[in-house]
Amino acid sequence: MTRRNSSGPSFSNKPSKGATRSKGAGGELRIIGGDWRSRKLRFPDAGGVRPTPARTRETLFNWLSFHIAGSDCLDLFAGSGALGLEALSRGAAQATLVDNNAALATALRGNLRLLGSESGTAVCGDVCTYLGERNRQPFDIVFMDPPFHQGWLTTLIPLLDSQGWVKPGGWVYVEHESDLPSPGAPANWQLHRQKTAGQVTYCLYRVAQAAGRSE
Repeated sequence: MTRRNSSGPSFSNKPSKGATRSKGAGGELRIIGGDWRSRKLRFPDAGGVRPTPARTRETLFNWLSFHIAGSDCLDLFAGSGALGLEALSRGAAQATLVDNNAALATALRGNLRLLGSESGTAVCGDVCTYLGERNRQPFDIVFMDPPFHQGWLTTLIPLLDSQGWVKPGGWVYVEHESDLPSPGAPANWQLHRQKTAGQVTYCLYRVAQAAGRSE
């Protein structure tokens, strides 16, 4: 799980259950499902990046089990790439992983090569800048795990909505502090599932189909 200020160092708000680390040695991510199940990948120590825990990932991808295959995914604050790489392993057609840390972006590209994937793209850049102007087709699924206690969601959710980043009928996954209420969502976002684990609440929203369309 990534906990990072966009312009500063990374940090973590909770211990990882999905990675092993030793001081100064970076981290190790284990993919838990799909074609790359049990593959272990390294990522650099970039100030406290932690992959989304395995149990949380398993719950999330169970929620999305009928929607991952063939999907086009966006992983914001990608960090170790736990969510984007897991989606590719489980049959996503494409995944774009965005992180502002150059070392992490380089590691993401290296891990995609190691896995033999030509369907993943790692983008080194600021998330707000990336979302500021849409220059491609909208995504089927967006994973959004921003740094805690910095108000990111109040900025990013309106950007996703106003710029049309998510297809009608698409999905948005959000993690936030469990001691705060869930962020306000656009009127056409329907809360599909929600769960709390310790300090983290994670939510899955469905973006409503356009009027007159069926699921």
